[in-house]
Amino acid sequence: MATNSKEYNRKNYKKYWGSKKAKQDRAKRNNARRVLTRAGKVSKGDGKEVNHKRPISSGGTNSRRNLQVTSRKKNRQDGAKIANRNKRRKKK
Repeated sequence: MATNSKEYNRKNYKKYWGSKKAKQDRAKRNNARRVLTRAGKVSKGDGKEVNHKRPISSGGTNSRRNLQVTSRKKNRQDGAKIANRNKRRKKK
């Protein structure tokens, strides 16, 4: 890769992770993890992730009823399915 890695990271942060909406969504995900950590369902370094049954991007909330503990692999697979579904909707 010919570009400077600092420059590349700065541009990607601005483009993908630095927007107001991206920061708000990240804060919601972090808060969901805190909720289940306090409840004793997950802990730091346990390899588990907090999954939203109804995703935040689809209007889901951080209520306990909408949260579940899953493995990293399962959570990433579910997220990929949602992303692919959203791409197909945009094309139509």
